[in-house]
Amino acid sequence: MLAAAGLPPDRLAGVRPLGGGTYNKVEELRLTDGGRYVLKTAPTGPGLRYESRLLAAETEFCRAAAEAGVPAPRALHTDDGPGVRHTLQTRCPGTPWDDSLTGAERAALRRELGAQVARLHEITGPAFGYPSGALGPLAPDWRTAFTAMLDAVLDDARRYAAELPLPADEVAKALAAGYGALDEVTVPRPVHFDLWQGNILVHRAPGGPRIGGLIDGERMFWGDPVADFVSLALLDDIEKDRDFLAGYREGGGRAVFGPAERIRYALYRAYLYLIMLVETVPRQAGEGHVRWVRETVAPQLVAALDDIARLTRDA
Repeated sequence: MLAAAGLPPDRLAGVRPLGGGTYNKVEELRLTDGGRYVLKTAPTGPGLRYESRLLAAETEFCRAAAEAGVPAPRALHTDDGPGVRHTLQTRCPGTPWDDSLTGAERAALRRELGAQVARLHEITGPAFGYPSGALGPLAPDWRTAFTAMLDAVLDDARRYAAELPLPADEVAKALAAGYGALDEVTVPRPVHFDLWQGNILVHRAPGGPRIGGLIDGERMFWGDPVADFVSLALLDDIEKDRDFLAGYREGGGRAVFGPAERIRYALYRAYLYLIMLVETVPRQAGEGHVRWVRETVAPQLVAALDDIARLTRDA
């Protein structure tokens, strides 16, 4: 991978694992000249349908972030072919966002993050869906792409006999009530869809902490920017995050929460929570994590479905 990226393999000084990832194997490569790079290796075990060729999607995210001028890794080389087992990236400065920040630091970082995500959402894509091709070619409209994404994870739930708070067919029926709101999305934008704090690096610079990079863009798709608000307010409500929304609007982002936007936000919440519930089976999650997902995530899925029913009834 070093040679393919134009870097001298004979200058490799050390390799060490990087923690925090939950899917790919992630390692830091250190060269004798001080250069530091990140090698990601995809697993070979069972997974969800959308997880095929995830590293190809991450390479696309890196490209979109570079075009937007947003701090993120730069993909130096990614495997070709159907497998896409490896990608080599630059290493961003900083460590994952944690609870050591003061209230003032957190507010300033959320504002900075909002502006960066707004810049990312200015980029346009060729069509809608996963650029990896995991669920087929990109679609010409968002409803076609996103309903296929939902159908895929519900098929995974049936295939793995995953425990859901409602039968998969009932979940599908509840989701379908909100599909009309998807037609308002006409321009494909890059959606990271995994911007929880662990994937946001904080660089403690002399002038104060700054966002060092948005990492692990492997779950990226071309779609509706509203979808990114789900992981940015994981298991909560983005409308409570005034600092982020202020930065997002200052950065040129459109953060309007009318009935259609709230229906779509509920659909995207349901999609993420379905993924979190179903993936525990192929990943063979431990008993503690399974219990947490059942007790914490499952009620959030039900709440999202209830929101869809209420909002569509009131529309």
